[in-house]
Amino acid sequence: MSLEKIRPQFADTLAALDKQATRKGHERALTAIRPARADFGPRCLLVGYGDREFLRLNSNSYLGLSLHPEVIGAAEEAARRFGAGPGAVRFISGTCLSHTELEEKLARFHDREAGMLMSSAYATVMGVLPQLITEETLVVSDALNHNCIINAIRLAKPAAKAIYRHLDMADLTVKLAEFRGKVRRVVVVTDGVFSMRGDHAPLAELSSLCAELEDSFPEGIITVADDSHGVGVFGPSGRGCEEYTRGRVDILIGTLGKAFGVNGGYMVGDALFRDYLRETAPFYIYSNPITPAEAAAAGKALDILTGSEGGFLLEKLRGLRKFFTDGLTALDYASINGDHPIVPLMLRDTAKTTQLVNHLFAHDILATGLCYPVVPKGDEEIRFQLNASHTTKDLECVLAALQSFRDTP
Repeated sequence: MSLEKIRPQFADTLAALDKQATRKGHERALTAIRPARADFGPRCLLVGYGDREFLRLNSNSYLGLSLHPEVIGAAEEAARRFGAGPGAVRFISGTCLSHTELEEKLARFHDREAGMLMSSAYATVMGVLPQLITEETLVVSDALNHNCIINAIRLAKPAAKAIYRHLDMADLTVKLAEFRGKVRRVVVVTDGVFSMRGDHAPLAELSSLCAELEDSFPEGIITVADDSHGVGVFGPSGRGCEEYTRGRVDILIGTLGKAFGVNGGYMVGDALFRDYLRETAPFYIYSNPITPAEAAAAGKALDILTGSEGGFLLEKLRGLRKFFTDGLTALDYASINGDHPIVPLMLRDTAKTTQLVNHLFAHDILATGLCYPVVPKGDEEIRFQLNASHTTKDLECVLAALQSFRDTP
């Protein structure tokens, strides 16, 4: 077999990950989700653990909409109408009414001319960024940007790339000044909300800075934000980091797989650029879209968010975050201030992070530990992700487990 000669390399890599305690290892599979009851939110069941119920604090479904009966109903209705899958890529016969209606809704939601769906937010970033980058383009990226942005830049092969210190606009200014007269175009790209920490980019300051310096480059400066963790849950009405900071970027990328509780990614922006992407972006042209059922479900989730129920869910989630972070402070655990439902518990030690993840699991709590190289050394953490399906009783259980870990010799 052709793989036989390189199998030792695979084994060595996995052994090194084991030694560093950074191997993700076996994936736990859910068998069911049991609905909320009494004063407690939903619980999930796992393969191999029978009827033992687990509280899930590592889901991106921040508003709990993945379990909303109207969202599920919209998916079921669309599946009966269009079938289980799209059957083709968009430009052949894979475009359904639920796709185009959702694109229009997303454009209106973000106050843009046009929207375009892709199979995931990762695919959207990989599809969009390279189409903005030429051999005479500088790309400037936040130091803690998501892996999809890093790989999209590698794929694009720009003339140059520069990394500015996390959220540091003074350093961004320095990086831009270094390349005056050396490149024709600049693309400045950032996460909106940063997935590991729950902090956010200062989009108003970033956009203003880029506008001031744009005339220094013949083809200007294009600003791009991937706000997958912000859209739907951040800002007064859930419109993300732009709303929260009162900033605006040229091209905004979001996901349907987090606050909206479904699946897929999208871009909103200029209609001409949307049309250009349809003709040039391989991740769009050659990949099937999300299913019609997913598009319909996401459209219903957007309807819920923009209605009165959405306001209630956002307010509830903010209250849960305050309750939980106040509890962490009382237990003398370190976190990072913010308003996003990502609540990082900073342990800054790989072994301790692993121990706490196991301790929480023993107390029927699913939480994710993040260690180097996923996060920088010294930033090891437990990433708690709250959602509107949680209750204060749920969070009391988590705080009690954290207290017992703190009390363990």
